[in-house]
Amino acid sequence: MRRLPPVLVEDGCSRELVSLIRTILAACKEISFRVGQGALSGVLGSTLDENIQGETQKKLDVLSNQLLKDILLESGYVKAIASEEEDFTVAGDPNAKYIVAFDPLDGSSNTDINSLVGTIFSIMEAPEGSDPSDPAIFMQPGHKQVAAGYVLYGPSTMLALSTGKGTRLFTLDKTHGSFLLTQDFAEIPEDTKEFAINASNQRHWTPPMQNYIEDLLAGETGPRGKNFNMRWIAAMVGDVHRVLCRGGLFTYPEDRKDPNKPFKLRLLYEANPMAMLVEQAGGIAHTGRERILDIQPEEIHQRVGVILGSKNEVEACLAYHK
Repeated sequence: MRRLPPVLVEDGCSRELVSLIRTILAACKEISFRVGQGALSGVLGSTLDENIQGETQKKLDVLSNQLLKDILLESGYVKAIASEEEDFTVAGDPNAKYIVAFDPLDGSSNTDINSLVGTIFSIMEAPEGSDPSDPAIFMQPGHKQVAAGYVLYGPSTMLALSTGKGTRLFTLDKTHGSFLLTQDFAEIPEDTKEFAINASNQRHWTPPMQNYIEDLLAGETGPRGKNFNMRWIAAMVGDVHRVLCRGGLFTYPEDRKDPNKPFKLRLLYEANPMAMLVEQAGGIAHTGRERILDIQPEEIHQRVGVILGSKNEVEACLAYHK
C-alpha cells in the first residue's frame, strides 16, 4: 500500500500543498486519539457556550477546533483560516499561499453515544497580495478549491481526499501513524436504492422534496417502481462516506421550520468540500437550484441546501424541483 505523500506528488501537488495537507492530518490524528479515548479522555459532554451558529458546543468541538487552529497557524502554510467554531476568520502568515476552511468535528452530538464523527476541510489559494485579516479572501466559489477532504473517526480512521484528480480513500495505520491508500479512485454508482434524510423535518420541507420522498417511500408500488432503504447517521461525514463507498443520495434540503434559517449545512466548510469529493467520484452535488461548486459565497457561515450522491438519483430528485 502506498503512503499519502508519494500519491500527492504523483498527482502534481506542490511541496507546499503536500505539507499543508500533512499538517491538517497531524491534527486529525490527535483528534482521532481523543475521540477514541471516549469517556477516558474527559472531553465528552457539552460546554456552557454556543458557537456562532447558535449551537451548543461540545467539549470535543472546542478541543478539535483549537488543535486545528494552532497547528495550521503555526505551520506557516496558511494565510487565514475559517472554522465553524470561530465567529470570524483568523489571520495567519501574510506570505502564505493557502487558506483553509474547516468543520473541526462534524456530527459532534454523536460523541456521547460513541457514533461516527469527522473533520471536514477545504483548501483554496488566497488571492495574490490579499490581506490575511480580510474575510473576503474566502469569498470564492467551490470550483476554485485546490483540495478537499474529510477524516472519518469510525472503527478505523479514514481519509477521503481530492486534489482535482479523482477522490481517493486512505486508512490510518495506527502502528506507525501513516495514512495508506486503500481505494485508489472512488466511483459512486449512478443508480441506487438508498437515501439519507432527516425525516423528522418532513412537515417542513418544500413541496418538491415532499413529493420526491413520498414517491421513494411508495416503493415498488409507486411511480419509481422499486423499494428504497433510508439511512441516517446524523453526521454528514458518515452519510457522505457511505455514498462514496456504495452509492446513495444524501440531502439536507431547504425547510420552513425557521423562516430565518431555511438551510442547515454551511457552504464553505461542509457543502463545498463534500461537493468536490462527490463530483470527483462521478456523482452530482446540487442545492435544488444550482450546482453547489458554482455558488458565489457572500459570508463565511453561509448556509445552503444540499442534494448529492448517485448521478441518476440526484437527477431524478432535481426533476421534482423544476
